[in-house]
Amino acid sequence: MKKIFYVLALFFAALNLRPIITSVASMMSMIQTELGISALTASLMTTLPVLCMGLFAPATTTLSQRLGLERTIFISLLLITLATALRSADQSVTILIVTALVGGIGISLAGPLLSSFIKKYFPANPGIVSIYSVSMTIGAALASGLTIPIYTQRQHNLSFALSCWAILGIIAVFFWIGLVRKNKPSRSDIKRLRLPLGNKKAIQFTLFFGFMASMFYSLTAWISPIALSFGYSSQHAALLLTVFTLIQVPVALLIPNLVNRSGKIKQWLVLCSVSELIGLVLLLSPVPMLPAVLFLGIGAGGLFPLALMLPIMATNTPEEAGTWSAMSQMGGYIMGAFGPLVIGRIFDLSGQFYISIIAMLVIVLLMISVQLSMNMGRKAVEAHRGNEPQKN
Repeated sequence: MKKIFYVLALFFAALNLRPIITSVASMMSMIQTELGISALTASLMTTLPVLCMGLFAPATTTLSQRLGLERTIFISLLLITLATALRSADQSVTILIVTALVGGIGISLAGPLLSSFIKKYFPANPGIVSIYSVSMTIGAALASGLTIPIYTQRQHNLSFALSCWAILGIIAVFFWIGLVRKNKPSRSDIKRLRLPLGNKKAIQFTLFFGFMASMFYSLTAWISPIALSFGYSSQHAALLLTVFTLIQVPVALLIPNLVNRSGKIKQWLVLCSVSELIGLVLLLSPVPMLPAVLFLGIGAGGLFPLALMLPIMATNTPEEAGTWSAMSQMGGYIMGAFGPLVIGRIFDLSGQFYISIIAMLVIVLLMISVQLSMNMGRKAVEAHRGNEPQKN
């Protein structure tokens, strides 16, 4: 029963890590119209949370050592929930930017620590990251797919459509109260750990995470506007974003298990990146957009759980997994934050997305080059398995 409880705790926490971003992404065109802002300003609402996720990631190690792993995750969920709920206060750019910042800080704390949570409670099963990534994808899909219908049903009430996702946070917060009560931090166990800034493998993980995040958030923010620029209706544009998100669910479940069975993580990293490459080439071709979105979603759905697995597989303790995750997410999300911003700026300057898509092609090629340089073959996976305790 304990394992089930921990899985549910992981699921509900991860469910809240994307709605505050994807709800805005699906409404990008409406937000621009209602608030009278440029594409560059609108992109800040998806860029700022991602930037915060990078800037504040190093604080996770210090806070978790002082407050405890479970308590720090609980606080992060409170921040995300409050930020989302505050969007009901006023329909303004200021509110959206402030809540994007606060929500981003909350996500920055939860992200690396959920990897520590997996290492602590599931040391023999790093593939449990599939629950983490799938739950996050489900949360993203719900927000991207339902925000516009909610907006329409509520007589175009933008504040309500963006703030209603706080209900997911409320559920998670009440769920995590139990874990906070059961786990109190012990000062005798505190051990200072530093980010592995000089470790070559950790640097490779960070670069990969950065290119991966840059692609993911650029696509999340701009798939719908790209579809609109290609002549699709707003409903079809939102549907394509939902398809991009939903296709990631089965892929995120499948890929970690395939890696555990085959041990060939580098192979799956490259295959997922090639899927994104194919999707971008299709976007530049005179074909329907759906096949391109499917390839992009398959690539993104596989790359994210693999990015989460890498620090868990390369370390021996929950604390180390947390520091490696914090470093990869710090640098990775800072890099990723500029993706939507650059795409928005290019669109403002050129008035069309073809140059932006070419820029994304370059990012994917750089990502593949980093993946090929990693020393994470079958031996690395088997070495990790050899250090794992036996299952209960």
